[in-house]
Amino acid sequence: MARIDQTPFEVQITDLTHDGRGVARRADGKAVFVAGALPGERVMASQTGRHRSFDEAKTVEVLDAAPERVTPRCPHFGTCSGCALQHYAEDKQILAKQRVLMENFERIGHVVPERLLEPLTDAAWGYRRKGRFSVRRVEKKDKTLVGFRETDPRFVADIRECHTVIPQISAVLPALQALVDGMQARREIPQIEFIAGDAQDDFSGIALTVRHLSPLSDADRDALVAFGQTHRFAIFLQPGGLDSVHALWPESPKLAFSLPQWNLEFLFRPLDFIQVNAGLNGKMIEHALDLLDPQPDERVLDLFAGLGNFTLPLARRVREVVGVEGEAGLVRRARENAAHNGIANADFHAADLAKDLSGEYWMKQGFDKLLLDPPRSGADVVLAQLPLKQFKRIVYVSCHPASLARDAGYLVNEKGWKLKAAGVMDMFPHTAHVESIALFER
Repeated sequence: MARIDQTPFEVQITDLTHDGRGVARRADGKAVFVAGALPGERVMASQTGRHRSFDEAKTVEVLDAAPERVTPRCPHFGTCSGCALQHYAEDKQILAKQRVLMENFERIGHVVPERLLEPLTDAAWGYRRKGRFSVRRVEKKDKTLVGFRETDPRFVADIRECHTVIPQISAVLPALQALVDGMQARREIPQIEFIAGDAQDDFSGIALTVRHLSPLSDADRDALVAFGQTHRFAIFLQPGGLDSVHALWPESPKLAFSLPQWNLEFLFRPLDFIQVNAGLNGKMIEHALDLLDPQPDERVLDLFAGLGNFTLPLARRVREVVGVEGEAGLVRRARENAAHNGIANADFHAADLAKDLSGEYWMKQGFDKLLLDPPRSGADVVLAQLPLKQFKRIVYVSCHPASLARDAGYLVNEKGWKLKAAGVMDMFPHTAHVESIALFER
């Protein structure tokens, strides 16, 4: 590999990449993606990577700042990879994400929505209620690090605070590092996950799940229990796969979040998928249901249903809703949540939605409308198998604009649907992550 020349060079930033880096061109026309730079800025940059069609660089000095540039709140910004856009004004971040969505529609799907929805936003700080910290023992520093990965993913960021996670987690980061550093198993703990429900002043409101590669000593277990008691966290251990997760303290913690608009309480396990931004999640569900316009006499299909985040609110509005999810554990808990909330008109099925579904009973049932919230890979496989003519309306919630654009192109250009409306939702402020929603009608 050729040696990278780190001599600073001057570039003019013309655009923003999907991952939040500035786009520039070298004198020879080669593209360079510059971390920490914003559109309209002139910066001095230092090369960090070289590829055939583009180079990578980081900002060394801002010569001409864009008016949208702000001072990052977090002292770890630029080193920690948890955020990419803290230097960009909050009201401009969401507009940049909207541009990413529209560019993907045009470039990948060859479609344009008839109407652009207003961006959906909520609190921009202290919103993240679920995440995973990496853990690494650094012998040279005689220190154990607990945090997100650095921008160079080989390393764990040495963070003392985080302004995007919920305050109860940010406040204990130094204590959490000290806890792990004092454990005998500190070299055998690769990660710690956190998740929070509503009751954050109770022992069961926030849970930490400690992944450990060897059995913990009694002293280490006692230290974890003491940490949980002091900070009012539930502590779970994970010695193996997902099925190995079990409570250390208290014996039977309750993890739950509510959706008061629909008089719902969701019970969940510490490694279950829940939307990370509680405030935005409630708004997103209302937004999706408004677009879907479910009626009391209708049957609705909800694909990639998870715990029933959309399914159970839908059940309050329609005759019947069927939720389909690939992970059997989530399906089991979705059924339990339906019973927990006294809902009898929601039916759940486990099925791999990326495989052949011709033998699935629910595929042969008739539905009026479709809601889907797929993973990053999108929903191309399942859309190709569904009898789409039965639906009057489709609402597609997406965590990846490229796969949404691809699937929108299929629905519009091959199946004759109309992309009536689309917009972005800021589920992850200060990151480059783009959450979006689209409405299709026949």
